[in-house]
Amino acid sequence: MSASFDLEAPDHFSVGAVGPPGQRIFYLQGREAGTLATLKCEKEQVGALAEYLAGLLAKLGPVGEETRSDPGLLEPMDAAWAVGTIGVGYDADRDRILVEASELLEEGSEAEPAAARFRITRGQAAVFVARAQALMKAGRPLCLLCNSPLDPGGHVCPRSNGHVVR
Repeated sequence: MSASFDLEAPDHFSVGAVGPPGQRIFYLQGREAGTLATLKCEKEQVGALAEYLAGLLAKLGPVGEETRSDPGLLEPMDAAWAVGTIGVGYDADRDRILVEASELLEEGSEAEPAAARFRITRGQAAVFVARAQALMKAGRPLCLLCNSPLDPGGHVCPRSNGHVVR
């Protein structure tokens, strides 16, 4: 069984990627009182979480706290497990955003998935959104015809009758 994490007031909440575009591994990370939770996730999960948090922040209004720069990922970057699903909630009484990730289990597994809960401030969410958006822009360029990522040598585009698009 994998470790679960419940960070009530993390002093660090970030996202990052390791490796060249097209081969990057994305990580979601939080730290509180010496507990460092590092989770492996997909680029699409990072993008969707950032988009949702940006919308939530727009609804909640100004951050209300000083937004500090994000140092990025902390060492060691040993992922506890891979993320399957991510949910978001808002605790109005504490003015905290809850980000909850559940472990991705192999199909047919009867184990209970681990969970990680990060109760972050609006400022931490704003920094996360900015960092995630920068990561999304740093990826491979998209094909103008099919919107798929282009490798350095191009790709065989289904919309160009099998010709390589660069």
